[in-house]
Amino acid sequence: MPAAPGVRSALSRSLDRAIVIVAVLSALLIVTTIGLLPLGGPAGLLLAALPLIFGIYVVAGLIAWRRRPSNGLGFLILIAGLMVFIGGVANTEVPVLLAIGAIGATLALPAMVHLLLAFPSGKLPDRLSRALVVVLYTASLVLQAPEYLLDPDGSYPPFAIADAPGAVAVFGILQTLVATAVMLVVAGVLWGRLRRADAAHRRVLIPLFSYGIFTVLFLPLIAIALDRVFHVEPAVRGLLQFAAVAGIPIAFALGLLRGGFARTGELEELGTWLGTADAAKEPLAAALARTLGDPTLRLFFWAEGQGGLLDEGGRDVSVETVADPRRGWQPIVLDGRSIGVIDYDAELLADKELVHTAGRIVAIAVDRDRLTAELRASQTALRRSRERIVEAADRERRRIARDLHDGLQVQLVLLALEAQQIATAPPPRVPERATRLRIDIDAAAADLRALVRDLVPAALVERGLTAAAEDLADRMPIPTEIASEIDDGALSHVVEATTYFVLTEALANVVKHAGATIARVRLGLDDGRVRLDVEDDGVGGASIEAGSGLRGLADRVEAIGGTISISSPPGRGTRVWAEVPCG
Repeated sequence: MPAAPGVRSALSRSLDRAIVIVAVLSALLIVTTIGLLPLGGPAGLLLAALPLIFGIYVVAGLIAWRRRPSNGLGFLILIAGLMVFIGGVANTEVPVLLAIGAIGATLALPAMVHLLLAFPSGKLPDRLSRALVVVLYTASLVLQAPEYLLDPDGSYPPFAIADAPGAVAVFGILQTLVATAVMLVVAGVLWGRLRRADAAHRRVLIPLFSYGIFTVLFLPLIAIALDRVFHVEPAVRGLLQFAAVAGIPIAFALGLLRGGFARTGELEELGTWLGTADAAKEPLAAALARTLGDPTLRLFFWAEGQGGLLDEGGRDVSVETVADPRRGWQPIVLDGRSIGVIDYDAELLADKELVHTAGRIVAIAVDRDRLTAELRASQTALRRSRERIVEAADRERRRIARDLHDGLQVQLVLLALEAQQIATAPPPRVPERATRLRIDIDAAAADLRALVRDLVPAALVERGLTAAAEDLADRMPIPTEIASEIDDGALSHVVEATTYFVLTEALANVVKHAGATIARVRLGLDDGRVRLDVEDDGVGGASIEAGSGLRGLADRVEAIGGTISISSPPGRGTRVWAEVPCG
């Protein structure tokens, strides 16, 4: 089966359309410019290089824009290319383009410096960088103005307001000196950044900043040495300048590729979403599904306390139920801890690294939602525990009421009738019937004692937990060994009662279901907690969730901060152990 094509988010598709439009418009601009330039003249080769350089900038800018949509670097490359293009349209014969070219003849230089200083974030990182860029843009616009305002034979005669060739020369030299000084400072800034970078970043910065330092030093050299000192032919000087300028976008493209920047359009969208108010309104799983383009994507959280998976509602999720060979399973790790899992359509999203990167981006938000899911699960478990405790109490009250009504109450009514009959019986039969009445009263009293013993064992009330446990073991129908390290009277009534009822339920299950030949009971006190361990050699297969008895006991133990666990492999007996805090 061929691999399914990757699914793109709506924002990513919109970005693709925008890039296509920019590429088409740039191509039309290049073709139009080529048609307007006088390529048949002696400088035809030099003029033909201008649209080509602009095309290089456009391609490099679109690559950077596509790979890092939220980074301003791609936009800056396009702007730098546009400044190069503006400087070249002055060679056409169209009046509007001549005017634009005259004003922006030297804007390519500050645009390139802006580009170099803004790498790799797309923003100028400090005040010095911003000051250098502002000074260069100002020098390019203000100090360039006398060239067309004070020279009727200058780049655009209609703009001329005076004829002052001396002022034009002075401003030209001043512009060169300012640009040269700024370029030297820029070279120092780039060199300083290169030295301060760590090994990983230096690998990316060395090719780009090395070429950038060469360029910012070479361009003033061309303007000063080749032009004013050696008087090199303009065509040769222009070709050298164009070659240096054209290498800038190529160096940036190589820097991007060397840095290993992935196609992160979808992930940039996700990172932006996390920083907005919408992140608190839209579920994280829905945002991941929308970003990665997989409507079937599901997000699960690892519950540290439960050792299992939870969904966003805090409900338990079985790993077996979500395991599917057609789906991908990407763990989310934060600080070395597995905090969640992304379950996605592996055929739809063939790029596993994309899902992995998305998981890294949302890891902190996943940890937040994981804690929320655990809290919801705890609240749900607490509510269900309380409901089970209430239901168990209701069942116990109904049982007591039924036993009293159907048993003891009937016996008392019959005894009352018997006493009434004795009062009217002939004297010879009174002793016999009184004896029978006494026997029936003893039986009723025994039933009452049994009922009370089931509610609160007398041995537990009178002598403590160890004595009550020994009494219970003595009444077991199978041999039961008991070992206790607890002194009677050392525990509170709540702790004693809770531990005793766990013991009675565990031994009752041994008798009813285990088919065991022996049971062992151990009671201990360790680190402020009562530890109870009940073990048998029966058939095993028991579970807390299988019946209401142990489940009710677990609720009661957990209600006072304790824990209860069960191990019951089939054919290897059952072990129940509980820990109850003494405080």
